[in-house]
Amino acid sequence: MPAPRRALLALPAVIGTLRTAQAQGNWPERPIRWIVNFPPGGAADTLSRILAEQIGTRLGQPIVVENRPGAGGMVGADLLAKARGDAHIVMMSSAASHGIGPVLYPSVPYDPLGDFTHVALVGTFPSVLVVNPGVPAQNLGEFVALAKGRQGGIAFGTGGNGTMNHLTGVLLARAAGVELTHVPYRGSAPALADAMGGQIPAVMESLPIALPHLRAGRLRALGTSEAGRDASLPEVPSFAEAGFPAVQSTNWFGFSIAAGIPATVVERWRAAIEEALADGRVRERFAGLGVVPGRMGPAEYTALVSGELARWRRVVEGAGVKPD
Repeated sequence: MPAPRRALLALPAVIGTLRTAQAQGNWPERPIRWIVNFPPGGAADTLSRILAEQIGTRLGQPIVVENRPGAGGMVGADLLAKARGDAHIVMMSSAASHGIGPVLYPSVPYDPLGDFTHVALVGTFPSVLVVNPGVPAQNLGEFVALAKGRQGGIAFGTGGNGTMNHLTGVLLARAAGVELTHVPYRGSAPALADAMGGQIPAVMESLPIALPHLRAGRLRALGTSEAGRDASLPEVPSFAEAGFPAVQSTNWFGFSIAAGIPATVVERWRAAIEEALADGRVRERFAGLGVVPGRMGPAEYTALVSGELARWRRVVEGAGVKPD
């Protein structure tokens, strides 16, 4: 083939490369969409807004937080998965959307590893079992006895199917040998409102969301899901301490972008998240919520997601858990 013709055939690829390089250099060129795959008021929403506020000024473009809830966080995650190569849309990934949902639901529209670039772990915290103050159970042992003594056991609410709180309740029911009927709500706020109003006796909730109601005395905590007691609730034993060592879980939220993003942009996001999590004001706000800031970069966070998929697959299959 003549040299001039070879040069002409190669021209589109050269132009594409130049455009990509130019886009990387100019990024971000427009406002960034930050997808929260849960309703407003939940842990994902709260943490996202704290970080978006800090990072937006550093990047020189506004970050628009957009709530896209549904199917245990999978609706929002699918939105990002289909945006391969778009560096102007990001999300707060979670145990629900990337650790549990993909093994709980029979049909998942995305690959939790292959369709995303997992950039950083944002924070961790336990689940907490809370009850209406009128429930005649002052501790976890009394709650289990109450469930055993009731026809049909006890109902517990969560902010949705396929969440860490949902499966932590499943683990507790299995370990205690009691019937706990899961009642999924469309978000944490309505679940907690019904618990405070007495429409449902108990809720398994993320600590950052339940904590203000516990401090105000509107709800009572019976146990937390990590191995030891949480510093925010030093008087409340963990499920393991209360005699159920198999009931351990840690809620985690991280920062993810679509697959196919240039490495330079991934690195800018990693640095921005790391800098925000080291900011004293952010750490103070996280501490007030009972959240431990994350310390994982792309490789470590991707390994965490992979490990959680394997762990929750064993739980789901072992307990025969089905979506409600």
